[in-house]
Amino acid sequence: MADVEMKSTDDKTKVKKEEDNKEESKEQPKPEPPTPAAEIKSNAAQIERAVSTLEPRFTHRVLRSLTALRKRVDDAAFRTAIDGIYAKADSPTKKSILSWLPAATSSSSGESMEVDSATKTPTEPVPEVEIYLRLLIIYHLLKDQSTYEKALQLAHETVEKMQALNRRSMDAIAAKVWFAVQRAYELGGELADARPLFLAAQRTASLRHDDEAQAALINCLLRSYIQYSLYDQADKLVSKTTFPTSASNAQFARYHYYLGRIKAVQLNYTDAHTNLQQAIRRAPPPKTAPGFYQAVHKYFVVVELLMGDIPDRSLFRHQVLEKALGAYFDTVKAVRTGSLVQFQSTLSKHASQFEADKTYSLIVRLRQNVIKTGIRRLSLSYSRISLRDICVKLNLDSEEDAEYIVGKAIRDGVIEGRIVHEKGWLECTTHKNNYGPEVSELFGRRIAFCLNLHNQSVKAMRYPLNAHRKELDAAEGAREREKELVKEIQEGDIDQDDLGGDF
Repeated sequence: MADVEMKSTDDKTKVKKEEDNKEESKEQPKPEPPTPAAEIKSNAAQIERAVSTLEPRFTHRVLRSLTALRKRVDDAAFRTAIDGIYAKADSPTKKSILSWLPAATSSSSGESMEVDSATKTPTEPVPEVEIYLRLLIIYHLLKDQSTYEKALQLAHETVEKMQALNRRSMDAIAAKVWFAVQRAYELGGELADARPLFLAAQRTASLRHDDEAQAALINCLLRSYIQYSLYDQADKLVSKTTFPTSASNAQFARYHYYLGRIKAVQLNYTDAHTNLQQAIRRAPPPKTAPGFYQAVHKYFVVVELLMGDIPDRSLFRHQVLEKALGAYFDTVKAVRTGSLVQFQSTLSKHASQFEADKTYSLIVRLRQNVIKTGIRRLSLSYSRISLRDICVKLNLDSEEDAEYIVGKAIRDGVIEGRIVHEKGWLECTTHKNNYGPEVSELFGRRIAFCLNLHNQSVKAMRYPLNAHRKELDAAEGAREREKELVKEIQEGDIDQDDLGGDF
C-alpha cells in the first residue's frame, strides 16, 4: 500500500511540473521577426564582417535570405535601411541609390530623419554593401511591370560599377547580380540582347577562376539559347565549357535541367532522364521553389514516356504537382491505353499549355509509342487480323501506313508475328509460356554459373597445409646464420669490410 501511495504522489508531482512548464511557455511571448529595414541593416553588417575578416561564409549567409527578404521589402523599408547604413547626408553613394526609388512622402522622410539621428556610422560602408542594396532594388523594381525598364537601366549601371571595382570579395554577390540581370532582360527587354554581355563576363570569370559567377553565367547563356530554340549552340557551349564542381546545388539543379532539355531534343532520352533526375534531387524543396519543381517534372514525365516507361501514379498526386501536371496525366493515360483517338483529343485540348511549356514537339513524338502500344494490345487479342482492321482500330491514314508500322514493330521486337502480304493480314504467333524448355535451360545456366562462382571462391580461400612452417624454418635459419657471423666478427676471424657495407 505504501508503494502505491508513493507512486501516486510521484505521478501527481510530474503532472504538476508539466502544467507549470506549459503555463511558463504560454506566458513567454514568441520573439517577433525583424522588420525588413532591420534585416537589411543586419545583412549589411554581416557583409562588412565578411570583407574585414576575409570569410565568405557571412556573405553566403546573407544571400541565403535574399529570396524571402525581397518579397517583404518596400520603398519605406529601403529608405529607412539606407538612411541607417549611410549616416552622411551628403554621401554620393547614398544619393545614387536613393535616386532609383520613388520620391519619399513626408511621413517617410521624418521617419528616416529619426533613424539618422539615432544611428550614425563613422565611416562609409564597403562597396559590397552598395552592390547588395542595388541587387535588392533591382528585384523590387521587377515586381511592377511599369518599372521593368528602370530595373534594366539599374542592372546595367550595377554591372558597370561591379566590373570597375573588380573585388574578389564581391564574387558571391556578383553571381546573384548576373541572375538579376537575366531576369531584367527577360521581363524588360529581349534576352538575346544580353548574350554578348554574358559571353564577355563568362570569359572573364573563367580567367579569374570565379566559380560562382561562372556557374551563374553558364546557366544564363543556356537559358538564353534554349529560350530561342538554339539547341545546337547550347550544346556547343556545354562541350566547350566546364561547369565548376564547387557551384551551389541551386546552380547545379538549373544546369542539369537545361542539359536534360537539350538531350531530350537530340533524341538522347537516357542522358536526358539522368540529368532531369539529378535536377530533381538537387532542387530546393517543392514549397520553396514550386515553379522550378513543376517545370522539371513536366519534362521528366515526357522523357519517361518517350523511353517506353509509364510514370508512377503517386507522382501526379503530389500537392505541388497535382494541378500543374493535369494535362500530362491525360497524356499518360492515352499512351498507356494505346488509344490514338484519345491521344489526339488530349493533344488538341492541351496544345496551348504544351506550347507554353515548350514540350509540344516532344509530345508529338509520342504518337509512335501510342501506336506501338495499340499494336501490342491487338496482337494479344487476335491470332490473325487484317491490316484494314488495324488501320480502322488505330485510326491510321492508310493500309500502307499500317503495314509499315506493324513491320517496324515486328523488327523492334514489340510483337511476335509475320505479315502475309498476299492475303493482307497479320498472323500473331502464340506466346510461349513461362515454363517451357528454353526457360528451364536458361535457369539451369544461371544455377551452374552461381555454383561455379561458389566453388572458385572456396578454392581461392584454401591454403596449402604446413605452408607457414617453411617460412618459419627459413626465418630461423637466417637468424642462426646471423648469430654465427656476429660471433666470428667478435672473435676477429672476419672483418666488417669483408662482408660489405650493407651488413
